[in-house]
Amino acid sequence: MLDDPVSGIYAARVATRLARPLLLWRVPAGSPSPAEDYVEGSIDLNRDLVKHPFYTFYVRVDGDSMVPAIQPGALLVVDRMAETREGHIVLARIGPAFLVKRLHFDEAGRVFLLSDNEAYAPVEIDEEMDFEVWGRVLHSIQDH
Repeated sequence: MLDDPVSGIYAARVATRLARPLLLWRVPAGSPSPAEDYVEGSIDLNRDLVKHPFYTFYVRVDGDSMVPAIQPGALLVVDRMAETREGHIVLARIGPAFLVKRLHFDEAGRVFLLSDNEAYAPVEIDEEMDFEVWGRVLHSIQDH
């Protein structure tokens, strides 16, 4: 698929490599620990974030329906080949519109798209809708 500026979906370009140092130690998110000066190797975001290059796309989030998990403006890595299950965050298509939601199946087998932000109501998918799970959101890159 080619880049589509109208929908905001862009193909992954993995031919470009940008290797950065990957430190051997992990940074604690709790109490501080002494830093060690060891480099484990290098990390290449294309290699580490893109598993199926031909089926991977980037989209930028517009809106706050997935807050707190995904912030407005976040860059999402979407893989069309990745398996999707209950609770996964997906890029879905309803008619011509794309949206990012959490996939949910109730006990009766009905399909819902849920927002993480409680201000938004669930979207129930029915048989008359032109609906497709377009891909699974594997990563989000956002400002902090």
